[in-house]
Amino acid sequence: MKKSLFFVYDREKSLKCTLCNHYCKIDDGKVGICGVRKNIGGELFSLVYGKVIALHIDPIEKKPLFHFFPSSKSLSLATVGCNFKCDFCQNYEISQYPYLSGKIDGEEISPEKIVSLAISRGCKSISYTYTEPTIFFEYAYDIAKLAKKNGLFNIFVSNGYMTEGVIDEMVGVIDGINVDLKSFNENFYRKYCKASLSPVKNNIKKLYENGIWVEVTTLFIPGLNNSREEVENIAEFIAKISCDIPWHVSAFYPAYKMLDVPSTDSSTLDMAYDIGKNKGLKYVYCGNIPGHRESTFCPLCGEVLIERYGFNVIGYNLIKNKCKFCGYEIKGIFQED
Repeated sequence: MKKSLFFVYDREKSLKCTLCNHYCKIDDGKVGICGVRKNIGGELFSLVYGKVIALHIDPIEKKPLFHFFPSSKSLSLATVGCNFKCDFCQNYEISQYPYLSGKIDGEEISPEKIVSLAISRGCKSISYTYTEPTIFFEYAYDIAKLAKKNGLFNIFVSNGYMTEGVIDEMVGVIDGINVDLKSFNENFYRKYCKASLSPVKNNIKKLYENGIWVEVTTLFIPGLNNSREEVENIAEFIAKISCDIPWHVSAFYPAYKMLDVPSTDSSTLDMAYDIGKNKGLKYVYCGNIPGHRESTFCPLCGEVLIERYGFNVIGYNLIKNKCKFCGYEIKGIFQED
């Protein structure tokens, strides 16, 4: 166990967790919504520090991050637990593990070993992903600081529900983040995720303003969050922050408690793609349908700059961060040579 970095004393032996925007009040012997933070004798502890439930080497495109060292490898890891309860979670076996099994599980791996593995396997970065990394922040933070000292980059793949205090700690340590903006409807967040929309919107803006590279993903679920009005609202929201933020519009496939909901067809993604472009977003990508509108085009001359198929880069026409054809600067984090 590891003592939490984020909590305040509420009353005798009761605490308020300040890690995410649930601000759980946790009595002695109880855990928060995430299932992995426990009040033990009036102190809050992480139950998942160093307990890795998933560890893989992924292409960075799988996060998805398309403007962050394209075609590089990222050591990706997770612990059990999540602060959301999404009915459509594709990783529910591990995100909801504490509730489904009634226990905490994972292989003990030190931050030093994680960093050593990333270096030995030729990874450019370490990604904290698969479940919500905020809930294992102390572990991720210790790994990330060590990774930075060894020339590695750090990535969060997140639901964006952390508190501003957590973002302050991320600055200078976490280099990039993909935030899952699940809907632009408060009722959707409350009904299907057991959370709220407003903190996610505020955090996307704060993350961007603090210099962390931001990309946004929206998974469109037929009949629930794919109306034209909602798609337009999401695109407008991102564009007001920056038209340089890449937006990944992704297809849903039946999962967890939504096995009876049909998959998203390509026409929905085409609609979102076109709306995003019409609202001024320079980089819109379709996801979960390999070969469908995944490439990066120059906003100025229209040439293909990064050609993709699925998670693979099959053509590359950037010189550092500029278009090889017209010299237009593409925002992101790219190779310097």
